[in-house]
Amino acid sequence: MGEAPAFFEDDHLENFPNGTLFNTKVFETAINVGCNKIYAIGATEKESIGIRIFDKSTNEWVVPTVLGMIPKSSDGYSAILVDEDRILVVKRNTKSDDCFWFLEINTPFVKEQKTRLGTEVVAWSKAVIGEAKIPIVISGPSGVGKGTLIAKLMDEFPSTFGFSVSHTTRAPRINEHNGVHYHFTERGDMENDIKDGKFLEFAAVHGNLYGTSVEAVEVVTDDEKRCILDIDVQGARSVRASSLEAIFIFICPPSFDQLEKRLRARGTETEEQIQKRLRNAKAEIEQGNSPGLFDHILVNDNLETCYENLKELLGLSDGTKTNKILVPELVRMPLEHTVSKIGHKILIKSSATDEEKSDINMFVLDLSSIKSGAPGRTRGLNIYTEPSLNGVIGSKMGS
Repeated sequence: MGEAPAFFEDDHLENFPNGTLFNTKVFETAINVGCNKIYAIGATEKESIGIRIFDKSTNEWVVPTVLGMIPKSSDGYSAILVDEDRILVVKRNTKSDDCFWFLEINTPFVKEQKTRLGTEVVAWSKAVIGEAKIPIVISGPSGVGKGTLIAKLMDEFPSTFGFSVSHTTRAPRINEHNGVHYHFTERGDMENDIKDGKFLEFAAVHGNLYGTSVEAVEVVTDDEKRCILDIDVQGARSVRASSLEAIFIFICPPSFDQLEKRLRARGTETEEQIQKRLRNAKAEIEQGNSPGLFDHILVNDNLETCYENLKELLGLSDGTKTNKILVPELVRMPLEHTVSKIGHKILIKSSATDEEKSDINMFVLDLSSIKSGAPGRTRGLNIYTEPSLNGVIGSKMGS
């Protein structure tokens, strides 16, 4: 086994460096990556999972910058190297909606952050079972009717769609509540999160920062709803450049003259404000038609027709009132288990005693369809179960 690094000198080691490390306070897993690095997972932290990296070339421990939403601590952890880019971490004795996490160590997002920060970086990404509906980005110039279209969607499908709660550095106004109207935050904290890649888009308005965080969008999806982002073209460009997978839809007026007539018909702005909106609209329409930015362009010549076209794009044209994400039955990972890998599948086999075993002896995780990743969720994880009674893989959960 060889001499253990000093960090583990008080621990009982099994199968080091690729094995489970145990002491009286915490379970740890050491994963050997390549020839030069060992990732110790589950060390040093009380409320969340800690990460340490042992660099064999220098014989030193490194404390990396940790990005993404850090998982809370549990009864222990198993881990296995998926590929050169990520490690799968399984939280023991935890339900399946929170027990699978990817620790990204060499993905494009991590590489970008390493270059930017000039230090060792890892990033957490929560694994989501099944194909959750990806967010929708809707953009268009002021007065084009995108707000009305979104309102009609929310009214017809109230349990299907939701909005992310934006962040701002301005102070809350009367009757505004943190986490409901905005996430009110300190400027320094928001600036640091922007630097760490945790925001999809942001802008400075009247001396304050406003923005949409990755986590705010993912929380809507975790609530079994499809997130709608109503943002300008520049914000859409920022989201497109991020790791978030989304559908990008641009709402366009039938003509510039028609847009001007709609703006003036509202009677809510001064002439100066109208001229400013028209200038911005002209620039947005030009950008909206630029290749590669929007997946679909809808012309709002007739509101009802445009709305039906929008529903068709989103797979809602059959008139179904619900389109909720199907969440598989929650299962709990056994406290005692072993983890192995065959191709794109991870096998989690219970190693409990006969008295402790349940009807399920093995879980099989299919990673062949996973996509997205840090700083958001990794989607497309599928679970199969194998009953201990017949040894045959049974129901598929999370298709």
